[in-house]
Amino acid sequence: MNVTIEAIHFNADSKLEEFITEKVSKLSQVADDIIKSEVYLSLERSQSKNYDSKVAKIRVEVPGGAIFAEKKSKSFEESIDSALEALRVQLLKRKEKQK
Repeated sequence: MNVTIEAIHFNADSKLEEFITEKVSKLSQVADDIIKSEVYLSLERSQSKNYDSKVAKIRVEVPGGAIFAEKKSKSFEESIDSALEALRVQLLKRKEKQK
């Protein structure tokens, strides 16, 4: 599976990119027909909180369309984990419908 990572308005370090690639690659255990995955990382300024929200958007292309998840949290790792869990649920539902 091809994983593309794009950090919007900042440079992601290699450790974060390795973490993302490793986690996203595990989606192939749920669905083996994934064509490619695109991960978009950005910072969102929060006026009500004392920190910048880390936003992770993940788009997974599968035959017949694409699925998408977007999550925000205090860290990119947390956002990635939450988004991947949402994608895992969507992939399992898709797999059930195909049967």
